[in-house]
Amino acid sequence: MTKSNQNPEFENLLDYVKRSRGFDFTGYKRSSLMRRVTKRMQMVNIEGYSNYLDYLEVHPEEFNLLFNTLLINVTSFFRDRPAWDYLSSEIIPRITARKEANEPIRVWTAGCASGEEAYTIAISIAQAIGIEQFSDRVKIYATDVDEEALNQARQATYHTRELNGLKPEELEEFFDQSDNYYTFRKDLRRSVIFGRHDLIQDAPISKIDLLVCRNTLMYFNAETQSRIIARFHFALRENGFLFLGKAEMLLTHANTFSPLHLKCRVFTKVSKLNLRDRLLIMAQTGNDEAVNHLSSHVRLREAAFDSGPLARVVIDGNGLLALVNERARILFSITPRDLGRPLQDLELSYRPLELRSCIEQAYSDRRAVNHREIEWQTPQGETIYLDVQVLPLLDIGNNILGISVNFIDVTPYKRLQEELEHSNQELEMAYEELQSTNEELETTNEELQSSNEELETTNEELQSTNEELETMNEELQSTNEELQTVNDELQRRSEELNQTNAFLESILTSLKGGVVVVDRDLRVQIWNHKAQDLWGLRTEEALGQNFLNLDIGLPVEKLRQPMRICLSNSPDSSESMSLEAINRRGRRIQCHVTSTPLIGTQGQIQGVILLMEEREEG
Repeated sequence: MTKSNQNPEFENLLDYVKRSRGFDFTGYKRSSLMRRVTKRMQMVNIEGYSNYLDYLEVHPEEFNLLFNTLLINVTSFFRDRPAWDYLSSEIIPRITARKEANEPIRVWTAGCASGEEAYTIAISIAQAIGIEQFSDRVKIYATDVDEEALNQARQATYHTRELNGLKPEELEEFFDQSDNYYTFRKDLRRSVIFGRHDLIQDAPISKIDLLVCRNTLMYFNAETQSRIIARFHFALRENGFLFLGKAEMLLTHANTFSPLHLKCRVFTKVSKLNLRDRLLIMAQTGNDEAVNHLSSHVRLREAAFDSGPLARVVIDGNGLLALVNERARILFSITPRDLGRPLQDLELSYRPLELRSCIEQAYSDRRAVNHREIEWQTPQGETIYLDVQVLPLLDIGNNILGISVNFIDVTPYKRLQEELEHSNQELEMAYEELQSTNEELETTNEELQSSNEELETTNEELQSTNEELETMNEELQSTNEELQTVNDELQRRSEELNQTNAFLESILTSLKGGVVVVDRDLRVQIWNHKAQDLWGLRTEEALGQNFLNLDIGLPVEKLRQPMRICLSNSPDSSESMSLEAINRRGRRIQCHVTSTPLIGTQGQIQGVILLMEEREEG
């Protein structure tokens, strides 16, 4: 986003958050940030980013609520299960296959949220190498900027509804159950290390075999994504693996990572970078020491490769193999793993000649040491002759940087010279044709370049839209989980209310006498089954009616004064009296009526409770 398109008030808010609390959100996508901040502002009924900044200054406790809104922690166990299955079946076996039996395995899960992803990779590796090997060899570094989410992750305890992605056998093997909660095994939990880490500001964790960062990059803008990806490249070992979320593609970072399985978003580190890319990556990671170290190797390589032709190896001042060109690798069967090894451990140190004594002589004399026509048999079985030149490499201050060893194949010299002359004649004859073809190719290339730029622009727009949709989907999922929690609570309260009503109904039904409850206006609120049986008036007929207007066999008018006394006196007062009445069977009875005030939750009198007991005339 250009500065002209930025909202000054919103940028001031982000700057205040960064200065006061150390959270740098300036690299995040503005559309997502604005949507989340606006949601929080609506919760506190504030309009305008400047007003919200003032609110933060006055209410510092609002920061935690704001961060919980901005840092969306939507995750689950084995999220996108097919991608995890590919990781378990293909990638983890590759990592273990190239390791020694006791060599450690290091994994970094960046943006781990509440820990489900970290424990998922722990389960996958433990299933692949066994519990004992896992405990001895594996270290999983799980990082996030959200301290609240990290605290939840460290507890390693989850509700049953949060374990939907696990198979029953995985749940049984890797979790301990307590009521409706499951806790990850303590012996495996010790291998998972949680810590706060800011992908933008903090240095990356190094020597990582597998880096898991799923649906985190999509919250950052393109520039910040490039910086983070450069740090990931630095963090991974040679041929390390990067596992991203389904919304992240890395299409514009093909020089640092190549796709291994694009659908599952698994990439492998590109180890053989050109010097420009290596310097760029070091600069983006902020590692000045590494940049200076690499610059020294650049000077060494330029001096070595400018000093002689053909097959060449370079040994640095510590006696380590520093550089090997392609011709030397073919001639002497040197692999990329040999780089950085001491020369004395390689066959090259004594075949085709004793190089160590030659190197010592070159160091002491500070001049080139030459050996002529050294016999050597190539891996293809062909015998050739080499001129060997051992040349000390010096910097501007005449300090020795290392040794360049040049192997000049003189066997095919004459044949090559004859072929060169013949080739020159053919080149001269074909020059005009090539010139014409080159002009046509240049025109075609410009057209293709224009089309390619249009396609890249379109692809970037589609990628941005896809990331935006993924962000909105996770926000909806987070909101849905909150609504589900509220719904569960309402259902539980409803069940408790039903149980309370049923309990009250059973009490009223069990009483021997008739129970009538009236409000302060003497309207019937409760008419129990015994009252219905006593006077023959159904509950639905009595509810809501003025008690003194009921046509029953009881002279209700005589109860007016006792009820008024209950409504006007203290809560502890009660009135009792016996009245002659006729029950619903037409039989004359003595009805003993007790009037008691109905006391509310605040201690005020809300009505009267009438207890009516039938007593036959003596």
